Amino acid sequence: MSHLSNGVFVTGTDTEIGKTFVSTALATAARSRGLTVGVMKPVASGAHPTSDGLRNDDALALMAAAGETDYASVNPYCFEPAISPHLAAGDAGVTIDLRHLATLARARAQECDWLVVEGAGGWRAPLGAGSSMADLAHALGLPVVLVVGLRLGCLNHAVLSAESIRLSGLTLAGWIGNRIDPLMSRWEDNLSTLESLLGTAPLALFPFGANEAERLALGGQAIDRLSVTSRNSLRSPK
Repeated sequence: MSHLSNGVFVTGTDTEIGKTFVSTALATAARSRGLTVGVMKPVASGAHPTSDGLRNDDALALMAAAGETDYASVNPYCFEPAISPHLAAGDAGVTIDLRHLATLARARAQECDWLVVEGAGGWRAPLGAGSSMADLAHALGLPVVLVVGLRLGCLNHAVLSAESIRLSGLTLAGWIGNRIDPLMSRWEDNLSTLESLLGTAPLALFPFGANEAERLALGGQAIDRLSVTSRNSLRSPK
C-alpha cells in the first residue's frame, strides 16, 4: 500500500486536548498562503442528527477551515454516541476499514496541495479488534504532529506518545503545545521539561483561548517549523 507525502496526521496526548483547535489553525494558515487544503476526520464519535445525517462538530470545524463542502469525504465513519470509537462502531455493527480510509485519503491528497488528517482520541485509541489510531496513521504513512495538552500529567503522556509514534516507524514531525489549563502551576517549567524530554522545541505554543489572529499566526509558525520534504513544501502552491 503506497503512502502519502503531502500532508500531516495530527494526534494528541489524550482526548479533549486541542487536536481540532490546532488542525483548523494549520488548515487556515495553509489556505492563507494560497494552497488548496484537504481535511479529514476519518473516524468521529459524538455526533448530532441532522436532515443530512449525523454530523460531528470537529469535522464541521475542519471543513469550515478548509472550505470543504463534502461531509462524507471528510468524515467517512461518524457515530452518534460520545464514546470510544471502537465501542461506537461495535454498537452500530460497523467495522472500521483502514484500507478503505487509506484509499480515500490518497484520493483526497491528489485533489489538494496539503492534507490535514485529524485522529480521534490519543495515539493508541482503539478502533476495533486489533486496530487503533496508530494503525490508521501507519496505513496513511503521513508525518505525525503531536498535540500536547498542557496540564498536570502531560509529561508522561507526551513521552509515551512520542515513543510509540517513533517505534511505529513513522516520522514524528514535531509537537505543538496547547495551554488547555490556564491555572496549571509552573507551566513554563513543564514546557521546558517537555522540550528536554522530547528533544526539540515545540512547533508552536497556543495560549489558552487564542483568538483567530493568534491561531493564524501560530498555525503559520508551525508550518514554517515542520520538517518537510520538497514535495511537501508549504512555501508555495504546486
